[in-house]
Amino acid sequence: MADKFLQGRVAVITGASRGIGRAIALALGGAGARLALVGRAQDKLAETQKLVREAGAEAQTFICDVREETQVKLLADDVVKRFGAVHILVNNAGTAIRKKIHEFSLEEWRTVIDTNLTGAWLMCRYFIPHMKGRGYGRIINITSIMAHVSSEGRGIYSTSKHGLLGLTRGLALELADDGIAAVAISPGFIATELTAPLRADPAKNAALMAQTPLKRWGQPEEIAALALYICSDAAAFMTGNDVLIDGGWCAQ
Repeated sequence: MADKFLQGRVAVITGASRGIGRAIALALGGAGARLALVGRAQDKLAETQKLVREAGAEAQTFICDVREETQVKLLADDVVKRFGAVHILVNNAGTAIRKKIHEFSLEEWRTVIDTNLTGAWLMCRYFIPHMKGRGYGRIINITSIMAHVSSEGRGIYSTSKHGLLGLTRGLALELADDGIAAVAISPGFIATELTAPLRADPAKNAALMAQTPLKRWGQPEEIAALALYICSDAAAFMTGNDVLIDGGWCAQ
């Protein structure tokens, strides 16, 4: 693949302020994409923007809570006004609350479902009309191994990610004639700021590594490399897929 094979493409990335979202921004920007970096923390988004610009890519930041329809609608209008087009949408924003299913409050349920699933749908709802008619499009939904399995305390998170996988498949079928592919990426345990407490706890870290055949944490850059491939012409026959990248976790 040519180094700048995304030259002229515009990519919208939610949850771009850190971790996997930041790594994807750097990867797509490095391939020539112009970036709309979306998140709720301006200081963290500015850090991503600085890194992307230092790497030679164009990037603008946008504050948006993907759970709020009015904000998402305004975001879509603003992005198109600034960039003129949208070709790639990466739904990466997500959250988790660890507790047993029956212990969730309705507010906590809505926090997880609205962020992980409704937010992705709202982004699709308002950005897809701007992606049609261009002969190329990619929607990448960051799901999780919890779209395939679950564990105690992760049931509602798992529910949201199963739903996101279903959304991906529905999008793939409905958008095929428009040349827009929809693909899910299901990461395993990735070394990010959010997982730092797990990695810092010797017992919990050892337990996770014992269940991971490759015996290590994944890196955000590995998820980003997969996202970059999905955006390339080499992946043009992919849509409706869910790609596990989990160190062998789900093979057991």
